[in-house]
Amino acid sequence: MSEHPDCALIRRGYEAFGKGDMETLGGMMTADVIHHVPGTSPLSGHHKGREAVLDLYRRMAEETKGTLRVTLERVLVDGRGHAMSFHTTMADRGDRGIEIHEGLFFTIVGGKITDIDQCTQDIDESDAFWS
Repeated sequence: MSEHPDCALIRRGYEAFGKGDMETLGGMMTADVIHHVPGTSPLSGHHKGREAVLDLYRRMAEETKGTLRVTLERVLVDGRGHAMSFHTTMADRGDRGIEIHEGLFFTIVGGKITDIDQCTQDIDESDAFWS
């Protein structure tokens, strides 16, 4: 049984993210992609446009001095342009560490990611880490 193309896209995205390959990752997104980050931390909000989304990812790497690791656990699709991924995020920032379960809800149009809604196991913990 072959993997659905939307699953494969998301898996490739996680692989590129893990390698810090922003060029490949950016090529998987539409120019007007939006990544919605919950909470009230400095990273929270609606990051609109490919460059703004990639800047968010670069900032996350910089803020954690390269310790950010995301372990993909599973990807689910509906066959109508939506995918959900579940992962564990681990990172250190200053004297604080985090290990938290998170998920992303993707909208995919024409084989490209157009929207990313981020969910987290504990918004308060995430806010405290990124603040």
